[in-house]
Amino acid sequence: MSKPRTDILANTLAFEEQALIAPTGFREYDARWWFGRLDSDKPSQINLPGISALGFGLGTLIHEMGKTPAIVVGHDYRSYSLSIKQALMLGLMRAGIRVHDIGLALSPTAYFAQFDLDVPCVAMVTASHNENGWTGVKMGVERPLTFGPEDMSRLKDIVLGDKGIARDGGALILERGMRDRYLDDLASGPKLSRKIKVVAACGNGTAGAFAVQALESIGAEVIPMDCTLDYNFPRYNPNPEDMKMLHAMSDAVREHGADLALGFDGDGDRCGVVDNTGEEIFADKVGVMLARDLSAQHKNAVFVADVKSTGIYAMDPVLAKNGATTDYWKTGHSYIKRRTYELGALAGFEKSGHYFFRAPIGRGYDDGLVTGIAILRMLDHNASQSMADLKEALPKTWGSPTMSPACADEEKYDVVTKITKEYEDAFANGETILGQSIISVVTVNGVRTTLEDGTWGLVRASSNTPNLVVVVESPASDTKMRAMFADIEKRLAAHPQVGDFDQKL
Repeated sequence: MSKPRTDILANTLAFEEQALIAPTGFREYDARWWFGRLDSDKPSQINLPGISALGFGLGTLIHEMGKTPAIVVGHDYRSYSLSIKQALMLGLMRAGIRVHDIGLALSPTAYFAQFDLDVPCVAMVTASHNENGWTGVKMGVERPLTFGPEDMSRLKDIVLGDKGIARDGGALILERGMRDRYLDDLASGPKLSRKIKVVAACGNGTAGAFAVQALESIGAEVIPMDCTLDYNFPRYNPNPEDMKMLHAMSDAVREHGADLALGFDGDGDRCGVVDNTGEEIFADKVGVMLARDLSAQHKNAVFVADVKSTGIYAMDPVLAKNGATTDYWKTGHSYIKRRTYELGALAGFEKSGHYFFRAPIGRGYDDGLVTGIAILRMLDHNASQSMADLKEALPKTWGSPTMSPACADEEKYDVVTKITKEYEDAFANGETILGQSIISVVTVNGVRTTLEDGTWGLVRASSNTPNLVVVVESPASDTKMRAMFADIEKRLAAHPQVGDFDQKL
C-alpha cells in the first residue's frame, strides 16, 4: 500500500483505488473530514480507502502502545456512516485487531460498551453535530478517556507515512443488544418521585432512537420532538448550541406547558437545556446549577470547567459554602474528560454541552442522556423550584453564545497566536480596555482576557472545524459584555484570514 494522497478527485479511477486523506483532518483529540455530499462541489478530504488506511494505522498504534488488540466500534445515523465504519473495520482487522461491532450507537453507547464488554479500545464513527457531508472518528485506548494531541500526532504520522503493520488475529464480532443493555444501565438508578414533563429534542439524529425510552425509564413524562431518525436533518442540524434548535425547543416548551426541554446532538454526547419559560440556558450555567446540587450532597467536591465557561464557578457563594472548588481547563471533550479523571473531580462541564460525571453518577465519559437524567433528578430534589427559579438564583451575568468566525485550519492557530500576543502586550504595558485595567490574561487554551469588573472575552481556535471560537461574558452589564465583543471583533477584523461570524450579538 502506498502513502495516502491529498490530490485525488471524486468520480475518478484513483478515487476508487487509492487512499485520499487530508492531513488537516487529524484534530487535537479526534479526526474529522469532509467526506462529500452529492449537492456540493466542495472536494472530498477523505475517501473509503483513506478510512481503511486510518483503521490500519489505528490498529498499528494500538499494538505499538501495548494495548490488548480489541476495540469497540459503532456508527451514528447518517447515510454514509455504515460504509465509513465498514471501511474502518477492514483496516483495523488487517492490523490484527479483534473488532466488536455494536451497530448503530451513540458515542456514549460505545464508551459504555468498553466497560460492558471489557474491551479497552474504542472507535466511534460520527461527525457529531457537523452538517451532512462531514464524517469523523472518536478514539481511545484507555477507558473512559479518549485520545489527546500526542496520540493524534502519532496516529497521523503512522497513517500519512504508510507505517501500518499487517498482523494476524483480526476478527469481527457482531455484538447484538448493546442498545438495550445501555438503556437498562441508564434506568438502573433512582426513579423520579414526581412526574416531570420534558421535551426530548433530537433533531432527527441518532439520539432519537434512545432518548425517549431513557427518560421515560426514570419516570419522566416525555414529549418527543424530532425523534424520528432522518439523516437528511430536515429541520435543523442536531446541535444544542445552535439557536435554531434552541428556538424550536423553546416553542415546544410553551406549546406543551413543559417543565423543560432537553436537546441532544447528533451522537448523543451533549445536552442542551431550555427552561419552563422557554428561555435557553447556556450549558456552563446549567453546570453551575448541577454543581450546586451535587456539592450539597458531596461535600468539598471538585469540579472542572472549560475556559469558555462562565466565571460564576469561581465566585458563586453557594459553591463556596459547600466547600466546592473548580479548576478551569482547556476546551475540548478529551481535555476536560482527562482533567476530571486526573483530579478525581466529581464532574466536569463544558460550555458546548459536554458533561462528565464520575462515580457515583457516571463512569467519567460524556453522555447527554446521563446529563439529562442528572438534570431531571436535580429538579426532583428541588421540587418547590422550577428550572427558571434555579437559573434565576445564580449570580447575574450577561453572556454570549459560542460564536465561530470562519478561519482555515491552516491559518487559525497563527491568528490566535497573534491575538494572544496583542492582549499579553496590552496587559504587560498597563493598557486599558473599556476604560478598565486588565487583571488577567489566561493562555491555557487560546487567550481569555479578564477586566477589573470581571468582564472577560475568549478567543481560541476550534479543535474540530475551520473556525475560531469567541465567547464573552460580564457580571456588570449587557453593555459591557457587548463592548468586550466589539473589542475582540475589531482586533479580528485586522486579520483578513478571519471570515464572517456564524452568529453575532
